[in-house]
Amino acid sequence: MDQAPQRIDGTQRHSFRYYDLVMAAFVAILLLSNIIGASKPSYIPLPDGSQWSFGAGVLFFPVSYIIGDVLTEVYGYARARRVIWTGFAALLFMAFMAAVVVALPPAAGWPGQEAYEFVFGNSWRIVLASMVAFWAGEFANSFVLARMKVWTQGRHLWMRTIGSTVVGQGLDSLIFYPLAFYGLAGWPPEQLWQVVVSQWLIKTAWEVLLTPVTYQVVGFLKRREGVEVFDTHTDFSPFATRKG
Repeated sequence: MDQAPQRIDGTQRHSFRYYDLVMAAFVAILLLSNIIGASKPSYIPLPDGSQWSFGAGVLFFPVSYIIGDVLTEVYGYARARRVIWTGFAALLFMAFMAAVVVALPPAAGWPGQEAYEFVFGNSWRIVLASMVAFWAGEFANSFVLARMKVWTQGRHLWMRTIGSTVVGQGLDSLIFYPLAFYGLAGWPPEQLWQVVVSQWLIKTAWEVLLTPVTYQVVGFLKRREGVEVFDTHTDFSPFATRKG
């Protein structure tokens, strides 16, 4: 039976039911959106006949930020920090695996090597950009949300999730696309910066549109976990190893 959430500090120990599942969902979406969607630019036709470019990954990657909001809101900054570092390690392993697989000589007659090299051949750069942008954006997102929760005494969840997304997604987009694609064929500067702005706006719009879903998920998890976490005594350093 669901419990009424009990207020606890982010440094207190507590046994959670769904923390590991939320972590798994976060890491899975992070990896898939970076591998499948990040390197493909797409567009929306405009009434004047021009095109507005955006990165295809924007359709799914913002879900990882929404899950990041849920992690910080429900489990606190320190536990979200652990998940962020887990995602960072997963991105690092993905880069290593891509490099090894691409470098292996293909079997005689296998026609896929060229396609593999096209998709994964520059993955070292994409993943490096992803890791830097992800690290900065996620920690900024989690920090802003956690601090705003203390300032607002847990009120106005919509304000916290949207405000933290504006900061976090802004940093993510501003860092990732120039670092990953600047100077590459098919990415002229004007298109690159158009994509940066598009990503920021679309990701923030996703957060706004999915706010009712965020409310439902956060409410469900808080009831099931039985706690309301406030980071009043938390060490907000990304490199802290203790829960506080």
